[in-house]
Amino acid sequence: MSSLLNRSLIKNLDLFRSLSEAELDQALESAQSILLQEGAKVFAQGEEADRFFVLLHGHLKVVQVTPDGEQVTVRYVSPGEVFGIARAMRRSHYPATTLAVQESIVLAWPSSEWDQFIAGNPQFAFNALQTVGQRLQDAHSRIRELSTEEVEQRVARAILRLVDQSGAKTSEGIEISFPITRQDIAEMTGTTLHTVSRLLSQWKDRGLVNSGRKRITVCSLDELIRLAEGQHVGTGLGSDPVRGLTP
Repeated sequence: MSSLLNRSLIKNLDLFRSLSEAELDQALESAQSILLQEGAKVFAQGEEADRFFVLLHGHLKVVQVTPDGEQVTVRYVSPGEVFGIARAMRRSHYPATTLAVQESIVLAWPSSEWDQFIAGNPQFAFNALQTVGQRLQDAHSRIRELSTEEVEQRVARAILRLVDQSGAKTSEGIEISFPITRQDIAEMTGTTLHTVSRLLSQWKDRGLVNSGRKRITVCSLDELIRLAEGQHVGTGLGSDPVRGLTP
């Protein structure tokens, strides 16, 4: 991919919007473009953090495996986001695995250039700091939800986050614009596949959502918001504060 084409791809991203064309070209001198097919890994948990990345196209999923072997879906990455910034957190290895949930394009830079890169790109540095702060806030919110909220609230909140991140209006409602499975939702909310399947089926019967293979559409946003706020918890699935307690 040529430098000129790369420049046209990133110059309108918030991360790079303040740079001149010469500065864009300089930022891209050591960048590598990578095309990822669905399911391909960008990097794996525990690997040396030798690169950092910006997603140009597609969507990525970040997952962690706990010490007892349980997989947890941490978050999703949308176009324009920086990720793999272990260097910014003074970590030598990636704390999670990142993989493509659909065909995606990323730009990669050597981690050894991180300090120089952010020194010459204050807007990028600011956005990277915001990204770290937002991820910490999200982690704290999820811990609180797992400790205090019932499963219906947690699942509703998770779906609302995804809609806010990547929702696309359709004739049915608002569709999460990348492939997502019921297992993914279970891993995000600390519950079981069986519980999520029952819950989404009940919501579909009530006209709240429509879900199919790797697709979820919110048909009644207001009602889902009320569920997330705990105003209506009556599906019989409320007693699942942590994974494994629901049959």
